[in-house]
Amino acid sequence: MLHIDTRALDASLEVLRKAQHEADVARVLQRVVGSVRRLFGHDGAGIMLIDDKEQLLYVAASDEVGRSLEEAQAHADQGPCYDTYVEGRPVSTKDVRSDPRWPQLVDVLDERVRAVAGVPLLLGGSPVGTLNVYRSQPYGWDDSDIAALHAYAGLIGELMAAALSSHEHSTTASQLQYALDYRVVIERAIGYLMATHRLDAVSAFNLLRKQARDSRRRVADLAAEILSDGAA
Repeated sequence: MLHIDTRALDASLEVLRKAQHEADVARVLQRVVGSVRRLFGHDGAGIMLIDDKEQLLYVAASDEVGRSLEEAQAHADQGPCYDTYVEGRPVSTKDVRSDPRWPQLVDVLDERVRAVAGVPLLLGGSPVGTLNVYRSQPYGWDDSDIAALHAYAGLIGELMAAALSSHEHSTTASQLQYALDYRVVIERAIGYLMATHRLDAVSAFNLLRKQARDSRRRVADLAAEILSDGAA
């Protein structure tokens, strides 16, 4: 039996679409994560967006534990949300505390976070952030869970596009504009590093960010230089 009632999902999305014209995009995103939490029956939900340092930062969370999950991943530079963003695909784990993919995350993770699932948020066809949910007990995600997350992610994409087209002046809108302007260049640089250094996508992403930090430069500027040097 599927976890998510499709009729309840459609009704929730319709209510949110009717209220999406509010001027403050951050406030609308906060409303979305609250709806996600209520529909799923999960313990929390959150939205992370990339900044000009290619750091995933939370912009909305349904509760303090959900916010701590996002902050822990930013601190550890790894986690299911990072993989979701870099690889541009859904990533989930039945129990993050026993999952060998993110060993450094467990040390800084709130003990109330166990199962985690995320899907990418797309703007202009490229990932600009993630929508994530968590549970306080191990949980086997099914296709209806991921499909529902994708549906909400699609709505969030509409909200983000509307915020940019209205020329909203806010921190959130600035993050979105940066991601829209430079994501393709950064994706190409990650692909170049993967090919030349035989790295997976997440390792190449982390290498690019580290080199940018060490040289005190924006990731987008370094990515453009890497591609230029590679072409030469």
